[in-house]
Amino acid sequence: MHVITRRKLPEAAEKHRDLDAPLDVWYRIAKKAEWKSLTDVRQVFPTADVVEEFTVFKIKGNAYRLITEINYQTRRIFLRHVPTHAEYSIEGWRR
Repeated sequence: MHVITRRKLPEAAEKHRDLDAPLDVWYRIAKKAEWKSLTDVRQVFPTADVVEEFTVFKIKGNAYRLITEINYQTRRIFLRHVPTHAEYSIEGWRR
């Protein structure tokens, strides 16, 4: 998969120092992946979920969320937001 807007990962890790390693692990797995559907994603990330057009990954347990849009046909993952659990819960990330 081709991860678009990768810069969001180091930006999030700079804001939240404990995110560097978990986001790096997610990125390394995602860029090597051959995902064709959410079922494939869940083979590696069982807690991944679809919310409207987004695929949401729980990062560092349940402390953060990685919000993406995945286009399985073009094999592209667009990174959208990396909110904390609390920020995600108030749904401000959708705006």
